[in-house]
Amino acid sequence: MDLRESISNQTDVSLSIAKLLFSKEGSDKNLVFSPLSLHVVLSIVAAGSEGPTLNQLLSFLRSQSTDHLNSFASQLVSVVLSDGAPAGGPRLSFADGVWIEQTLSLHPSFKQLVETDYKATLASVDFQTKAVEVTNEVNSWSEKETNGLVKELLPAGSVDSSTRLIFANALYFKGAWNEKFDASTTKDYDFHLLNGSLVKVPFMTSKKEQFVRAFDGFKVLGLPYKQGQDKRQFSMYIFLPDEKDGLSALAEKLASESGFMERKLPHQKVKVGDFRIPRFNISFGFEASNVLKELGVVLPFAGGYLTKMVDSPVGRNLYVSNVFHKTFVQVNEEGTEAAAATAATVRLRSASIMTEIDFVADHPFLFLIREDVTGTVLFIGQLLNPVAV
Repeated sequence: MDLRESISNQTDVSLSIAKLLFSKEGSDKNLVFSPLSLHVVLSIVAAGSEGPTLNQLLSFLRSQSTDHLNSFASQLVSVVLSDGAPAGGPRLSFADGVWIEQTLSLHPSFKQLVETDYKATLASVDFQTKAVEVTNEVNSWSEKETNGLVKELLPAGSVDSSTRLIFANALYFKGAWNEKFDASTTKDYDFHLLNGSLVKVPFMTSKKEQFVRAFDGFKVLGLPYKQGQDKRQFSMYIFLPDEKDGLSALAEKLASESGFMERKLPHQKVKVGDFRIPRFNISFGFEASNVLKELGVVLPFAGGYLTKMVDSPVGRNLYVSNVFHKTFVQVNEEGTEAAAATAATVRLRSASIMTEIDFVADHPFLFLIREDVTGTVLFIGQLLNPVAV
């Protein structure tokens, strides 16, 4: 399976998670998550699984085998996620960590895999008497790897004496717009909330031509980030429904058809008339296991078949207890800063172009940050209210 096909499959998975997350959690709040970060942690869990649990994870992640997942992760780290800052592009960092109970050792093949393909750092820790200290250690790691943006990844009480493993991933992105907005032209305008009320928020604007396409029922804006000397090109895309309350129908449409999003992205600059984008920042965290279960990933949480992780008979009784995910994104005149972290805790059972297009993002919209050469989606979110953090 080639990289482009793997990324296309990963995008379909990302949009199916986004659709369910928006409908379950997002009726009244801003949301953002990193499908890439979740994908990597689930891939590590898959690599340590076999039997029905492995088959269910492979089916959900739309992958043929763990070999495909692992080589995909390895290619992503080297091709898409290397730091672009030294070459003048976006600053990127991507890190994986594994914490294992000190009385256990990782299965040699699993250990080699997480170190080689996932570039994970490994730590042997005392879950049985120092669960709180380990929680703090993982949270400090997350804060450091996300440049201080994701602080309390693991909530209090989420790690206890029955925890045997934690797999964590952290992703950080900071990109400057290719064409920055002039802060002196930023002005307050009304933003329409879903309940019909209005809030005043600062909107950025520009008279320059923009990457915009208009379709039946929605418009799409592309805002490229400054490119470095490598071939990668990162962009933010805003999917803006025509109707003030059209976001859920648009999210449904995006997730319903494979490749739909790809076909709607703008590739040509056009003249814009009224052009306004709100400044915003969002911090959002959720426990992903319920969303994953609704999407058919049940067995890792039920127990059994996580037998390739540790070199011990206790492997038969391991299960994934939680998948915690937190993301932060900030958009302003200069560019975007975004970060995400995911942690899975594994426990032991005690058993078309117009002449001029307006683009006024003054009501709820969906956005994503993507690497355009490969099509990798790093972040997806919805903005319902720019005033709410």
